[in-house]
Amino acid sequence: MAKVSTKSSKAIVIIKALLVSYILTAVLLLVLALIMYKFDPPGSVISVGIVLTYIVSCFAGGFLLGTAKKEKRYLWGLAMGVVYFLIILVVSLVFSKDIFGEVGSTVAVGLICSLSGMVGGMIS
Repeated sequence: MAKVSTKSSKAIVIIKALLVSYILTAVLLLVLALIMYKFDPPGSVISVGIVLTYIVSCFAGGFLLGTAKKEKRYLWGLAMGVVYFLIILVVSLVFSKDIFGEVGSTVAVGLICSLSGMVGGMIS
């Protein structure tokens, strides 16, 4: 059997944490879509639901990564939140060219994702 190098095992842990975060995001957004379909809530409720989705998903990813890393867990959680946000930003740029029309909300989402991941890493 070939031994897995340390670098590739670190990358695998990071990819697994991101994958769990995005699966959790998909599930939470499906639940939010179901709520929208059944109850037709106001826009503010939908906005809160999306922000909570970011918080829960990044927290979970930061927690998983912090648990796996054991050292400097808050930094690993922060990194996970930043990478999560950057992937969402790139996907948003590909599908919607007007992402920078709302720079304030983009920065806010970046901070929410980063801080949620960091708190998840700290608690792990």
